[in-house]
Parts: sequence; structure tokens; C-alpha cells
Amino acid sequence: MQVLNQDIKTGQFKQIYLLYGEEVFLKNSYKNRLKEAIIGEDTMNFARFEGKGLDVDELIRLADTMPFFAERRLILIEDSGFFKSASDALVQYLPSMPDTTILLFVETEVDKRNRLYKKVKDMGYAAELNRQDSAQLARWAGGILAREQKKITNRTMDLFLSMTGDDMENIRMELEKVISYTLGRDVITDEDVMAVCTVQVTNRIFDMVAAIVNRQTRKAMDLYEDLLTLKEPPMRILFLIARQFNQLLQVKELMAKGMDKGTIASKLKMQPFVVGKVMPQARQFSREQILSYVDSCVETEEAVKSGRLQDRLAVELLITKEYK
Repeated sequence: MQVLNQDIKTGQFKQIYLLYGEEVFLKNSYKNRLKEAIIGEDTMNFARFEGKGLDVDELIRLADTMPFFAERRLILIEDSGFFKSASDALVQYLPSMPDTTILLFVETEVDKRNRLYKKVKDMGYAAELNRQDSAQLARWAGGILAREQKKITNRTMDLFLSMTGDDMENIRMELEKVISYTLGRDVITDEDVMAVCTVQVTNRIFDMVAAIVNRQTRKAMDLYEDLLTLKEPPMRILFLIARQFNQLLQVKELMAKGMDKGTIASKLKMQPFVVGKVMPQARQFSREQILSYVDSCVETEEAVKSGRLQDRLAVELLITKEYK
């Protein structure tokens, strides 16, 4: 990201940019910032292509066209699939592309062995924009609050991020709610966060798993009904429950090896504050107990896929099952 920020600041642009990775907010943010910095409001020298099956010949013809009364032409290509299955014609064309044309690719799927990826790395810059860790998210969210003359303690920030998850677009929207709610006050409290922040589905799943393992069947069923009301499909709920139990198992095994929260988070590519919530749960149960929950999730999925059980009922039976 440092390279992107520097190019935007200096106005010295590379011929080709590739933005990829799982953090959609960052991809959109840098896409818009690059577009603004490269051509501003110039619509005559801007073109956008989206989706697979693009006409490469048309793209090349446009790239060969000199900009109209301007220094540069920008072509934005989104989710083209070119970085999974490269176009030989495009790869061969790029070295001869006019200096006045800049290509900006924004992709979901990228294979780093791909010929086009290697050509972009050689001629331009490829930025992998992934989920940020808790420290980065806290600094970013803290910066937004500081610009609004708001203060927040580390503890309250941890609570806020534990509720919002690590999706930056969701964090931004939740920050707007907190800022509006605390109008006229400069300090954001735990109570403010609890009052206005929406608990994410993954947090509800965490609470549901906690209720299941603590044999709080009524609470687990209430949370399940809440998720169904939010239009979450039963099979997605089952997937998230299974993932949570698998995380419990992985954290349990790494804890047994003497690893601390930060090391486990790095090893499993989980947010440290998420690991911090999972560790106390993992301590409560033996490895065998957690494995029994994992096996039950697999059996439930098989029962649905084989047609023996309807999906909604299958998840209900999983929640109400008596575990040893």
C-alpha cells in the first residue's frame, strides 16, 4: 500500500496496476483514489470493462488510442478472470502499449503463476489487499474517530472490533453510527458501542456454539431463530457452526503446544481478538469433546445432502443433541 500511496501523492504513475485480495473496502478505496489522481473528472479518457469474456481486441484498440486533449487515458478492468486464465494476446501486447495509457485491474481471483500476473509485476505494480490485523484496524478506526474529535480507550476499541468483525466497510458504517450516537460528547464508552453496534453473524455463531457446549439449549435455539429471521440459510449456519468448532479444535491443539494468543493468531490467520475469545472456550473442554462436536457437524451435513433430513430441522437437532 505504501507504493500506491506514494504514486498517488507524487503523481508519478506506473503503466499497469493490479489490485487484488479479500479486503473489498481497500480495493474499492484504492481504485477510486487512483482513478481520481490519474484522470480526475475526465470522462472522455476513461473506460471501464467488467466481467469474464471481455473482448481483448477491443481493449487493445482502446489502449492504443491516444488520449483526447489530456496526458493520460485510464482503462479500468474489473473481475476479468485474466489472472486465472491469461489472454496470450494481451500479454504479448502490453510491452508495446503507449506510455499515455494506464491499465488498472481490480480482481478477486489471482494465480501468481499466471503469465499476465508476472507481466504486471514486471511492468507495473501488483498490490495484494487482504484483511487487516487487529492492530491495523484499531489504528485505522482510531484515526477516523480522531478526525471527528472522538476518543476511545483500547478496551472499548477491542469491544467495538469484537462486535464488528474485520470487514473494513462494516467497521466504517458502524463507526458512523457510534459518531452520530455520541454527538456532543468526545469520549466513546463501552455502553455506546453496545447500544448502537450491530452484532455480526459470526459473533452470533460464537455465542451459539458457547450455548451448545454449555448445554444452554434454549439460548442456542433463540440465536438460531434470530439468524433465520435475518434470512441466513440453515446450511450456511451449519457451515459457520462447523467452522467455529474446527477453530476451537485448532486453538486447543496449539495451546497444548504452549503457543500464546499472538502466535496462534498468526499460525491460523485469525484476528488476535477472535483467538482471545476462543481460548477460554477451548480450555473448558477436552480434545475428544470438541472432536465429537466436529463429527456431529459432519454427520448433520451428510444427513441433509443425502435427503434424510430437511436442512432447518437438521440444524435444530444438532443444537438440541445431548453431547457426552
